[in-house]
Amino acid sequence: MEYLYLLQNAITWVVTIFWIYNLAISLCSLIKLKDKPLKINKQHKFMAIIPAHNEEAVVGNLVESLKKQNYPKELLDIYVIADNCTDGTARVAEEAGAIVLKRFDSEKKTKGYALQWFLKQKIEENADYDALCIFDADNIAMPDFIKNMNKKLCQGEEVVQGYRDIKNPTDTWITAGYALFYWTMHRFYHLARYNLGLSPLLNGTGFMVKFDVIKPDGWNTKTLTEDIEFSLINISQGRKLGWATDAIVYDEQPLGFKQSWTQRMRWSVGHLQCAKYYLKDLARGVKEHKTLMNFDGLLYLLGMPILVITLATLGINLAIYLGEGMTKLELLLNYLKYIGTTFLLTPLTAVFALILDRRPIKPMLKGILCYPLFLGSWILINIKALIKPDTKWEKIEHVRSIKAHEISE
Repeated sequence: MEYLYLLQNAITWVVTIFWIYNLAISLCSLIKLKDKPLKINKQHKFMAIIPAHNEEAVVGNLVESLKKQNYPKELLDIYVIADNCTDGTARVAEEAGAIVLKRFDSEKKTKGYALQWFLKQKIEENADYDALCIFDADNIAMPDFIKNMNKKLCQGEEVVQGYRDIKNPTDTWITAGYALFYWTMHRFYHLARYNLGLSPLLNGTGFMVKFDVIKPDGWNTKTLTEDIEFSLINISQGRKLGWATDAIVYDEQPLGFKQSWTQRMRWSVGHLQCAKYYLKDLARGVKEHKTLMNFDGLLYLLGMPILVITLATLGINLAIYLGEGMTKLELLLNYLKYIGTTFLLTPLTAVFALILDRRPIKPMLKGILCYPLFLGSWILINIKALIKPDTKWEKIEHVRSIKAHEISE
């Protein structure tokens, strides 16, 4: 019994320190920094890259939004990779004004492989571009997206994540859960770390990479979460990622629980793959670079193990109770402490993010009430990913055909 008490206390301290660390960093999101000075004053040449698999319903709207950027048209080329398509994606993209490349590979089907295939060609061509921006086909880019990314380049930043907003936050409780998750992460994770001089992470779409960063090794991701993997590669090499709140892209979220489960399972499995491949690199980076940025990246990968450790604490408490080392009331209070954090603190944090970002709360009430269920299901997803990871890539259907002017109205 004594060993169980020691283990319980040790785990409690580890988990407490982990969350105090993250809480302390999140407070840095309240700081408003001065804009960085420009290192150069130049309009760079960009390529917008859109990997698309059977996206005829939405890809045209994204291309249209990119054609209407407040940026010189001759300095932006729009490429759509029609990846293993069996529908009219290529035709729709061409009609909207994109340069379309068709790719067919029955084995290598993920977005990461499509990017690898495309960028290998551009590197071999020694294509005349300064930077690239990557989008998902269901996105809508706001008119100043490229202009604001160009500003980041002029400030000396090389890899920058834009602000990923939500097309359909109030469609269902699932889309509302995604919206609250992203808005909270943008505010308390990415912005906070950027303000503190740490590194935010790429989150799938709407990000910019200086072409010189890609040229030496190409795009060689191998996990289901190529965005996180690419982020961790850069962090382990000592490169800090940037954050651009005013480079806004809108993204569609799954409507139903089944699709959401599939998507989030892919993310969780990808997280574990990243831990497998890059935990040592990040640990080595901590030793070599001796910066908080590398340590912070390492802690990100340890987030899922910390969750498992937290759940193990519940089992340890039960074992102590069954061994008559704890009263029923003490067991109940301990359980409420952990469950309360998940089911009470997280919705309050989301509401705080809404207030700070000056977003209306009333339309999101359903999402706020269901947010604990959304995050609770993610705990089950993480457990399943640990026990039986599924590395098969499954497409998420996109059906929300929304144009840029409909979002801004």
